Amino acid sequence: MRQGLEHSGKMNIAIDGPAGAGKSTIARLVAKRLGYVYVDTGAMYRAVTWHMLERNIDPENTVEVLQEAQNLVIELIPDEEGQKVLANEVDVTADIRSLAINRIVSRYAQIEGLRVKLAALQRQMALRKGVVMDGRDIGTHVLPDAEVKVFMTATVQERARRRYAEMNASESITLEQLEREIAARDQLDEQREFSPLVCAEDATVLDTTLMPIEEVVESIIAMAQSVQSGRV
Repeated sequence: MRQGLEHSGKMNIAIDGPAGAGKSTIARLVAKRLGYVYVDTGAMYRAVTWHMLERNIDPENTVEVLQEAQNLVIELIPDEEGQKVLANEVDVTADIRSLAINRIVSRYAQIEGLRVKLAALQRQMALRKGVVMDGRDIGTHVLPDAEVKVFMTATVQERARRRYAEMNASESITLEQLEREIAARDQLDEQREFSPLVCAEDATVLDTTLMPIEEVVESIIAMAQSVQSGRV
């Protein structure tokens, strides 16, 4: 098994891709192997969504969303499971993975002012290098200078299958419905005006439809080691 990179050669790794591509799982494993910090930007948007739903603030009410966001403190805390997510000191790690959040998070994520606020926070997290950050606009907008950029994708059917396997039995939805919802979310993410989901020109595309998790992890670590060796 490959070892982590030398401390002096730390870099930032950006992993983008659509819903269900496996970004969070892979990013967490890559960060653990390299001794890096994992930043799940999707969890930040989910935490905002949870907070707004708790306060009955509709995503179309952008003024109120942005006002409320000013008073919201989101914390990503590393733990044995990968990352704990706090919204104003409330642990929302489990709550933000619900079907209700899945269905509406893209509508909040379209709000330009909110993306500007969170992107600034995400860049601050990456200033000291040694970060693996996943999302939808990391390589193109948040960390355009990341040393390693990956765009992970998979078929809609495979992404829906993965999400379906992770879901709580109490969440009433069929696999076919989930496929339709993921396809609709893809469209929202790709067509939003500000910072849409696109593959960076200098990113490596990984279609993970048929790739085992460990193979994906090894591929990204190899990319990082290649960049490091080029620095020597």
